[in-house]
Amino acid sequence: MKAVISSTGLFTPADSISNEELVTAFNAYVDKWNADYAAEIEAGTLDRLDYSNAPFIEKASGIKSRFVLSKEPILDPEIMAPRIPARSNSEPSILAEISVKAAKDALERAGRDASDVDAVIVACSNLQRGYPAVAVEVQDLLGITGFGFDMNVACSSATFGLEAARGLIYGGQAKSVLVLNPEICTAHLNFKDRDSHFIFGDVATAILVERDDVAPAQHWEIIGAKLITQFSNNIRNNFGFLNHTAPEDDGMHGERGRKGLTDKLFTQNGRSVFKEVVPMVARLISAEADQLGLDPDSLKRMWLHQANLNMNVLIAKKVLGKDVSLEQAPVVLDEYANTSSAGSIIAFHKHSDDFENGDTGLICSFGAGYSAGAVFVRRVA
Repeated sequence: MKAVISSTGLFTPADSISNEELVTAFNAYVDKWNADYAAEIEAGTLDRLDYSNAPFIEKASGIKSRFVLSKEPILDPEIMAPRIPARSNSEPSILAEISVKAAKDALERAGRDASDVDAVIVACSNLQRGYPAVAVEVQDLLGITGFGFDMNVACSSATFGLEAARGLIYGGQAKSVLVLNPEICTAHLNFKDRDSHFIFGDVATAILVERDDVAPAQHWEIIGAKLITQFSNNIRNNFGFLNHTAPEDDGMHGERGRKGLTDKLFTQNGRSVFKEVVPMVARLISAEADQLGLDPDSLKRMWLHQANLNMNVLIAKKVLGKDVSLEQAPVVLDEYANTSSAGSIIAFHKHSDDFENGDTGLICSFGAGYSAGAVFVRRVA
């Protein structure tokens, strides 16, 4: 018995924001800030804010645009944050809604019905509530019997969820598992922060993991996987139910934007992340490939985490010992930006149709924690 990937699914929001649109909004906010607090800036009690720049964003990250669930409020200099209306408890939550859309895409691609599924795992960075688990809500919306649970390993949640699904199958708990990665990353991003306002987008992906004897004839054999975590504060998000905002402060939407909840949103020390994560991930991939008896040169493609183009280029070069083409390590972050756990799955979903029987590849994610997951797959056709 083997656990295999039968299919993947993707939900992409209708709206996209280009770098140019984002920069125009940000720079309008900067002008307003600098004008409103000119006296404080002159006195040295507040810092003058600097403009953002679209060409620099693309050069530094490889990002050109991002899909979002709430476009207009993000581009409004008076708001600079997504506005997703609250829903009553009788309505599907937004995370469950986009998870279901991605799940249905994966099920249709595999010729499956929801009744064929035994378990649901929602694995993502940004869960909208503590309980009940979003996975159990998705299970209910799809009419799946069995069980569901949520898990969070930040940007590595999809590969960790994939390995968790494989364990459930080997343990006899399920023969078919949906791993869902709904990521509304814009909700934890401070769009008033020049260093990070361009990084994230919104999306949802799905992975259908099944026992090989019930999977479609065409599937992906999971050859092996390796997971690793190492604690670091260099990527952090402190937003949660223990946060408190003083009554006089309007928090993350405050015009001063330097107090309240803004300091609880996404932050990172980019230079340290680059310096520490690149070699960690390269070692992980190389060591697991060696353990599996795989020559890294035999990998037709590496679907790497979509956070930063320069990181991916260097990781691929360290693993293969040579420059790697975009065909070997495809990029989707130019269109989607960083979508946290979903990034490597989008790359796999969009850039795997040309694989033939016996071709091998690598799905790899890495991020806050630090965490990293490497999953080696082989096409069966």
